[in-house]
Amino acid sequence: MKYKLELVDLEKSFSNKKVLDKLNLKVIDGEFLVVLGPSGEGKSTLLRTIVGIENLDSGKIIVNGTDVTFKPPNKRNIAMVFQNYALYPNMTAYENIAFPLKMARTDRNSIRSKVDQVAKLLNIEPQLNINVTRLSGGQQQRVAIARALVRDPALFLLDEPLSNLDARVRYTSRQELKRLQKELSHTFVYVTHDQVEASNLADRVAVLHNGVIEQIGPYNELYEKPNTQWVGDFIGTYPMNFIPGDLMGYPDSTIGFRTRWVSEGNDITAKVTLIENSEGNYFVHCKTGDSDIVIRTDTKYNVDDTISFGLERFNIYKNGVLEEIKSGNSVASSGINDVDN
Repeated sequence: MKYKLELVDLEKSFSNKKVLDKLNLKVIDGEFLVVLGPSGEGKSTLLRTIVGIENLDSGKIIVNGTDVTFKPPNKRNIAMVFQNYALYPNMTAYENIAFPLKMARTDRNSIRSKVDQVAKLLNIEPQLNINVTRLSGGQQQRVAIARALVRDPALFLLDEPLSNLDARVRYTSRQELKRLQKELSHTFVYVTHDQVEASNLADRVAVLHNGVIEQIGPYNELYEKPNTQWVGDFIGTYPMNFIPGDLMGYPDSTIGFRTRWVSEGNDITAKVTLIENSEGNYFVHCKTGDSDIVIRTDTKYNVDDTISFGLERFNIYKNGVLEEIKSGNSVASSGINDVDN
């Protein structure tokens, strides 16, 4: 397997705070890798060390098999799209896109040809002669990506480039970005805290926590089989439910299950505290013992109802780490027993 990027034991601290703690990561050539984590976990710092804007305390950065750790940013052949796009406000879209080629002393005809090519690819040809301050957020984003593309870099780094867009534009931009990456077969490393972006864009997701990659894999794998309770709590619209293992006959352990892993049965009894309705499904918030849980059902309940349900599957954790996955017979109905009625 060919790796486009290899990060080996990266360490970076600011004052007394360690942001990267012997972080290791391998990015496969041609993949769309999303680095996902909460705000403040060091995602942007990671990108800035890869591109060379921030110096590492220790570790190695290898691009296409070459150690670039001590090379300046302009010698690493890496393009980065920033969260705020970092466009030159006194320039047109064309001038922004052409700027890195001019700095590389590319001849004028080649610049025109390359700019026209990426502008056509990104559907921004009509905006080329317009000052970037007069463009919409979505158009500015395309100009920033075009400026990165025109250099034909070995690797693209994208620092939450969709976060400043409204919901509808963000949706269409996600589709365009994924199409573009597959069409070009380039390697993208994209950081975000947004799980919708991660699940829709990524071939693999790397979860960053406490300065290391806590788990990496397809988003669905992280959702179904989180290696740690922290990943289970972080991944998903609703966090994974956790209850004491004693309730299911597994002492000295913790049981984890998703909202939709419930079925008819009497494994767990809980009291309803809140009901949410989303696209025909009810998400029922309950209290069982000292544990707050959420289950999905097609039956509406009332606050203070006492209900019981079974589990089609669940994960067993010991000391916060996944130990075993248990699966039972699937039950087609998502009905839950109402103990009160």
